[in-house]
Amino acid sequence: QVQLVESGGGLVQAGGSLRLSCAASGSISTINGMGWYRQAPGKQRELVAVITSRGRTNYADSVKGRFTISRDNAKNTVWLQMNSLKPEDTAVYYCNAYVMVVPIKNYWGQGTQVTVSS
Repeated sequence: QVQLVESGGGLVQAGGSLRLSCAASGSISTINGMGWYRQAPGKQRELVAVITSRGRTNYADSVKGRFTISRDNAKNTVWLQMNSLKPEDTAVYYCNAYVMVVPIKNYWGQGTQVTVSS
């Protein structure tokens, strides 16, 4: 089992920045990748960014050039630096960790609210 604890959400004006953190504990040696998803009211949860254990990253088109995901394997922590925030970035952000088994195991944090005011 993997436990994920997020922090860093809040209220920010458009154009501002926030940094989300996610600390993993438990069976961390099994984790193949970590990432961030978000879910806005009335919408489906969507991928924001992901980083593999080897450091390969992938971003949603809507956040490319504005958000940066990073990871410290020694600290079992992943961060999401969010710059140039827009009102449409408002959502609950969830930390995710996955284990590449069949079927894939996904672990989720409790979520942290990010609100961007115009």
